[in-house]
Amino acid sequence: MSRVRVAGFSISLEGFGAGPNQSLENPLGEGGMAMHQWAFGTRTFQAMHGGGGGAAGIDDDFAAASFANVGAWILGRNMFGPVRGDWGDRSWRGWWGDSPPYHVPVFVLTHHPRLPLEMKGGTTFHFVTDGIEPALARAREAAAGRDVRIGGGVSTIRQYLRAGLVDELHLVQTAVLLGRGEALLEGIDLPALGFETVRRVPTEAGTHVVLARRAR
Repeated sequence: MSRVRVAGFSISLEGFGAGPNQSLENPLGEGGMAMHQWAFGTRTFQAMHGGGGGAAGIDDDFAAASFANVGAWILGRNMFGPVRGDWGDRSWRGWWGDSPPYHVPVFVLTHHPRLPLEMKGGTTFHFVTDGIEPALARAREAAAGRDVRIGGGVSTIRQYLRAGLVDELHLVQTAVLLGRGEALLEGIDLPALGFETVRRVPTEAGTHVVLARRAR
């Protein structure tokens, strides 16, 4: 059965999902990249970016599972790029170059229309202007029975959580301290939304916590 998942999403020790002052030089905000060190050295991450080698083990198992059975993604506009307002000359095509690591349809939430953007490797970005639920409906259709992964950023995940549309939440709590940034779960009552912790696995790089929503 198709699920809506947040997977492999890193947070700081204080619960921030991104650092302050996102920019071209700091796509995850100042200090934000440090939260993802658990993933960078894994075999899965290296293969995603055309490399070989990489470490096996628990972090790699979680990284690989985060991509398993995913048929479509949903991203907030910030996760697509730093451009604000109108798309301008439309030269920006994402953070990842010509061959993004998704390889399935990706639905980008935005207030500014843009034609679909077909990339190498099977990724096509679709720009959705009418909200989170229409984006999810389109993603489910494109996923054709596979899972829909909510990739972030923080604001997008919070919107889907508050709307009760997320089935599973896999967070990686790291020892990184950001001091300030975007708090992922502030003001969100996960038990009231039906979530319970179903798995907790510590590694040297972080602690993997999987929360699932109880069947209704």
